[in-house]
Amino acid sequence: MERWDGKVAVVTGASSGIGLETAKALVRNGMIVVGLARRLETMQDTMKDVTGPGRFYAKKCDISIESQVIDVFKWIEKHLKTVHILVNNAGLGYQSSLLDLKTDDMLQIINVNIVGLLHCTRQSMKLMIDNQHEAHIVNINSIFGHRVSKLSKTNIYPATKHAVTALSQTLIAEIKGDKIRVTSISPGIVATEFFEKYGLDPNILNTFPSIKPQDVADSIIHVISAPQHVEITELTIKPLGQLW
Repeated sequence: MERWDGKVAVVTGASSGIGLETAKALVRNGMIVVGLARRLETMQDTMKDVTGPGRFYAKKCDISIESQVIDVFKWIEKHLKTVHILVNNAGLGYQSSLLDLKTDDMLQIINVNIVGLLHCTRQSMKLMIDNQHEAHIVNINSIFGHRVSKLSKTNIYPATKHAVTALSQTLIAEIKGDKIRVTSISPGIVATEFFEKYGLDPNILNTFPSIKPQDVADSIIHVISAPQHVEITELTIKPLGQLW
């Protein structure tokens, strides 16, 4: 991680779960981290006691709204000049059958999981390409981005994660020859507030084995620490004993 010391990372969904643990890990490894989330105060409170050689800036941003993303990246360009690492972590889902899923909820899932990821990726890439430095885009995907879940009431969530798989592969092909690496990390069940926050059944965490957000953050550190000539394009991380 030494070569990333003092470099700039953007982490979406940084107020809890995987995003929060990733922000902590990057700060402890000396990076300047800009955390994006809708819950600004939560993000500030949870990061205030994190110590390390790096720094953390909390920015309130709904990544599904392009104007908010553009404004944040204008701030980054003005004050921090560029972006070296982007972790597209923000995501959501609602427990419902496809038939019963409300249209507003359906659009919100799409706009965060796909469109928001694209907003942040495009703004980051503009700075990465303009500054011609080593950079890395990490998309937090899901095992459901490779196979459709047999769990009930997952509706369009697997479809949005399949889109992340395809978009990651498209990015790799599109930026071939540049100094930008792309990794899709697909966790299995992760014990986060995701279940309670979006009305999903928290009993899943008691029924099936799970991993911790820190485990995924450790995997992010692993892929960005690889030598520049090594591109880990896909990484699956799931709890021992999870069979699907």
